[in-house]
Amino acid sequence: MKSGGIVLLLLGLLSQGRAAPALKCDTLLKPISITNQQMLGRWLYVAGSSDLPGSRSLGHLLNSIWLDVRATPISNVLTILQTQRIYNECSSMIYNVTMENSTMLIEHPFYLKEVYLPTDCADCLVVYEEVKSSHDSFRSLMLFSRQQMVSSADVEMLRMQAKCLQMSSPLLMDPNYELCPDNLPTSDGLAALNSLLEAKMGQRVARLLDTFFDFFIN
Repeated sequence: MKSGGIVLLLLGLLSQGRAAPALKCDTLLKPISITNQQMLGRWLYVAGSSDLPGSRSLGHLLNSIWLDVRATPISNVLTILQTQRIYNECSSMIYNVTMENSTMLIEHPFYLKEVYLPTDCADCLVVYEEVKSSHDSFRSLMLFSRQQMVSSADVEMLRMQAKCLQMSSPLLMDPNYELCPDNLPTSDGLAALNSLLEAKMGQRVARLLDTFFDFFIN
């Protein structure tokens, strides 16, 4: 009876050990509520993880990204101006999104759904994004902030969220990056991303580049 009791006790402890991380993940991945008004303004990209082909290699070449989220005359539609510096070259794109019930949606020319996850950083936004195009689907996890730098604890929380989602460890921006100016000519952001999603050969090349950069740089 004693040995049987010890076995039951050990099994109980082991089951608790397995349940704790799951419970923690439930908390880390529970979407938060956010208003359209809270979304407005400039957000600076801090770190991210994605299985979108080319995202890992792009992450190594990326110098900075900032978003400017703007209201429109339509209450549930927001305009996003996205400006990035890639290998010291700046470019800018613009696109509209639907924002309802703390969820951002794009339904054409591809499907994108974006929800927001918990963070202890008062000036931060953690974005979990799902993209579907034809028979392909991709996921991204990103950390944005109103400031160029965040605490190591905030980054660690993002890493834990990525682990819970079984995604690769996030790549971090150099906090001393230089922002691009905000008066650049803009292109159609949805058309640009859709071209990438539909280019199957390009995706295969991008995956090879991702592997190359991760192997030699990490």
